Amino acid sequence: MNTTRKNPTKRNRPKRKRSGGLCRRSWWALLLGGIVIVVIYVGLFYHFFVSPLSFRWRAIYGEPDYPEGYDVMGIDVSHHQDRINWDVVRNSSIGDHPLRFVIIKATEGTSLIDENFNENFYQTRENGLVRGAYHFYKANRPAAEQAEFYLRQVHLETGDLPPVLDIEERGNKPLKDFQRDIQVWLNAVERKYGVAPIIYTGYKFKVDYLSAPAFDRYPLWIAHYYEKQLRYQGPWCIWQYTDCGKVKGINGTVDLNIYNGDMRSLMSQTLQPSSDEPQE
Repeated sequence: MNTTRKNPTKRNRPKRKRSGGLCRRSWWALLLGGIVIVVIYVGLFYHFFVSPLSFRWRAIYGEPDYPEGYDVMGIDVSHHQDRINWDVVRNSSIGDHPLRFVIIKATEGTSLIDENFNENFYQTRENGLVRGAYHFYKANRPAAEQAEFYLRQVHLETGDLPPVLDIEERGNKPLKDFQRDIQVWLNAVERKYGVAPIIYTGYKFKVDYLSAPAFDRYPLWIAHYYEKQLRYQGPWCIWQYTDCGKVKGINGTVDLNIYNGDMRSLMSQTLQPSSDEPQE
């Protein structure tokens, strides 16, 4: 009688060759799945983070992009640009177009005068550039006092751009109170110069807080960066399209702007001689 017993464990054990094949297939599946995940991640990262900011990165690290279809170029400056070499700036270009206008920070709140305002304001006119002056609005300070302070420090002349109110903060005021105070500043300054001031603000701020019909009559200078075309649907006169511009004669970066029209149109927006002012 054959007493040799068959080993049930050995009989039921899977062949080693098949086990190796399954492991290799599992490894390739994991590798392929990992590659797909990485590709999807890179695509999503580019779509949401790289592409929207490509204008900014090119502006910082290379030649900035200039919106097409506009010819009248300008900048806005403050003490952040330090001392400016106006002899160089007056002959500078933005892209293929000469620099035409400069808007200068003058005042802020009820007591702050930009330390470089007087020099910049004087040099801009002396170097043949159209100039403007803006007030940075502080929501926590009385609007009437801010208007009075601006008018006391800034003396616009024929050929200058209308007064400019820079609105970037709302504070904790209810929207109606905030808009009422903005109107107080605008009315006071308009009474002085006889022209509607320019409102400067950002794209989202305009849509969220300054979309009331009462503000539609004021020329709009809108900030909206790194876009090929301005997405704002309403009328506008100036578009600040980057804060990373480079202009000869200015150390570091500077805001770049375009005027929505030709040079003749820009000059028609400037302060005109009053009836009792002698004509040249």
